[in-house]
Amino acid sequence: MIENKKKPNPIDIHVGSRIRLRRTMLGMSQEKLGESLGITFQQIQKYEKGTNRVGASRLQNISSILNVPVSFFFEDAPGENRASPAGMEEASSSNFVVDFLSSSEGLQLNRAFVKISDPKVRRRIVDLVKALAADADE
Repeated sequence: MIENKKKPNPIDIHVGSRIRLRRTMLGMSQEKLGESLGITFQQIQKYEKGTNRVGASRLQNISSILNVPVSFFFEDAPGENRASPAGMEEASSSNFVVDFLSSSEGLQLNRAFVKISDPKVRRRIVDLVKALAADADE
């Protein structure tokens, strides 16, 4: 039983990794997130590693600061039962997004893209990327 306390719970690790993912997607530092919560960046590090468990009210605050629903932190959590094939499709789609945003290029593209406020410009960029991808397939 003592050994179990030293090992972070897989759900805590997952929630922490999702906090880190969203924080980095926004280009926010651990210091800035900690400051917004009134805690140290070291505490944010512990949350992100799963070493410390994030309490419900703190997770609610984090979701508000990072502008995502609380459910975001539990998407694709270990041990999640998915009954329908549609759920499996969503999981693989979500994993693709995580993989993309974990890459340096994906993170750079996302950070730059979210700064574009004009929806027409955003749409044209999406069309451009689709056209380039189609050209690559030929």
